[in-house]
Amino acid sequence: MQTISVKDSIAMIPEGATVMVGGFLAVGTPERAVDEIIAQKKRGLTVIANDTATPDRGVGKLIAAKAVRKAIVSHIGTNLETQRQMIAGELEVELVPQGTLVERIRAGGYGLGGVLTPTGIGTPVEDGKQKIDVNGKSYLVEAALRADFALIQAFLADYLGNLGYALTARNFNPVMAMAADTVIVSADNIVPVGVISPDHIVTPAPVVDYLITNG
Repeated sequence: MQTISVKDSIAMIPEGATVMVGGFLAVGTPERAVDEIIAQKKRGLTVIANDTATPDRGVGKLIAAKAVRKAIVSHIGTNLETQRQMIAGELEVELVPQGTLVERIRAGGYGLGGVLTPTGIGTPVEDGKQKIDVNGKSYLVEAALRADFALIQAFLADYLGNLGYALTARNFNPVMAMAADTVIVSADNIVPVGVISPDHIVTPAPVVDYLITNG
């Protein structure tokens, strides 16, 4: 694990990369990293996130800046700009039921090929997907999701890269940290090794590649 400036961390992300971004309606989203993507004028990104928040928060800022080519999310109902770009053909949106989305990410992090879920059977969600019957019940085969980069927001980090999260900010961040080739973390507080109790470590240091310095 290396400490790194926010500028240098985002400079590693190439045009067209697939990026997971933690957060739920921008709660638990690494806003400093998002803002730096905009500042560096990244383009053509595929973003995997729970949602696109609002045009002025979280992933929504990336949508407004036209940094995103494709969004894989569970909903876009709180972001009229995402809806506008999708309808205009400027943005590809893959809508995934929320439970299915997080399970696909978890599968990617744990080395699984995908998951079986009954969610979406009998709806447009099943179009073009493989179905399997298990004990007389039908399931959709949903492929695992992985990304080139994961942008993670933690409440606490130590200088080894151990992470802890606060309250509802512990949403998609821990599971996304397992499902990307390169994990970049922004933390509210960076503390010496040993300050975080082992019982409170949610994401262990070996998972983290880079920790963005504060200040």
